[in-house]
Order: sequence, then structure tokens, then C-alpha cells
Amino acid sequence: MEWSLRFFVNSMLLGVGLAMDAFSVSMANGLNEPNMKRRRMFAIAGVFAGFQALMPLLGWVCVHTVVRLFEGFTVLIPWIALLLLAYIGGKMLWEGVRHKEDEEAEAVSSGGLLLQGVATSIDALSVGFTIAEYGPWMAVACAAVIAAVTFVICTAGLVIGRTFGTRLAGKASILGGAILIFIGLEIFVSSL
Repeated sequence: MEWSLRFFVNSMLLGVGLAMDAFSVSMANGLNEPNMKRRRMFAIAGVFAGFQALMPLLGWVCVHTVVRLFEGFTVLIPWIALLLLAYIGGKMLWEGVRHKEDEEAEAVSSGGLLLQGVATSIDALSVGFTIAEYGPWMAVACAAVIAAVTFVICTAGLVIGRTFGTRLAGKASILGGAILIFIGLEIFVSSL
């Protein structure tokens, strides 16, 4: 592939496709934390964007180095995503069920956010196979475009979730947890 408008359009479309899980998780995070500040929103969107950029690059490196080892790992990707999202979603559900009306919802921890980042982007490792023909600079440029698209989409998801989270108050954590579990199941089932 050469540097062209088609390259950038393809990279943007890859970004949109890869960002959908992160968008849904961002909405769940916004639902869970309706009073989230802009700085935190940008940090969360940045984590998702970073993982969405990192995973295709790791896949690209694997294609150019240890393809045989990586092929065996692809079977585990849906299981890992399901387990991570089910754990985080189950925790949110549990907190939502035992939530008292006068308590404020607990923000997702840094560790929880990293788990969400990995869970929503682990399927992006396979994108490294689709961009294998790119040279190193094109792979980095593609990853940067994916990151930018993911950042914008996740920020929108956080704003939407925060808006509805304010309206849903105490039940937002339950809805957010259910969404995360559903995303994990969707990733798992779609891989079968």
C-alpha cells in the first residue's frame, strides 16, 4: 500500500470499527460516573485510544517476527475479553445492587481502566495481520489514525453516558455493568 487518501480512509474505517467496543465501555463508564470532569474523560478516552493504537502495532510486529506463536494465541483472545469484561461488569453490577441512594457511584479505578483498555482492544491485535504489508512508518501512521478516531468516539461515549447517568442516578452502575458483560459475551460469541 502507498501513502494515499485511500490509506487514510481505510485507517479511519479501521479506527471506527475497532472503537465500537471502547465506545460502549465509555458509555458505561459515563453512566457509572455522571459527575465526571472533562480532564478525567480525556484521560479515559486516551487510555482506550492508546490501547487501540498499541494492539495493531503489536500484531504488526508479531506478523513480522513470531507469527507461529501468535496464531495459537488468537484462540484465547475472545476468552480473555470475556473474562475481563465479565469481571469488571460483574463488579459494577454488584456495586449497583448494593448501592444506597445517598452514596455516590465509585469511579472506575486505574487498574480497572487498564483492564477495560486491554479487554476492548485485544481483538485489535488481529489488525496487525491486515496491515502486514505496510512498512513500519505506515503501520505507525495507521495506528495513530486509529488512536485519534478512538479518542473522539470514546469521548462522545463518555459524554452520552454521563448525560444519561445523571438522569438514571443509582441504577446507572447496574446498566453499565450489564453493558460490559453484554459486550464481553458479544465479543466471545462473534468469535465462534
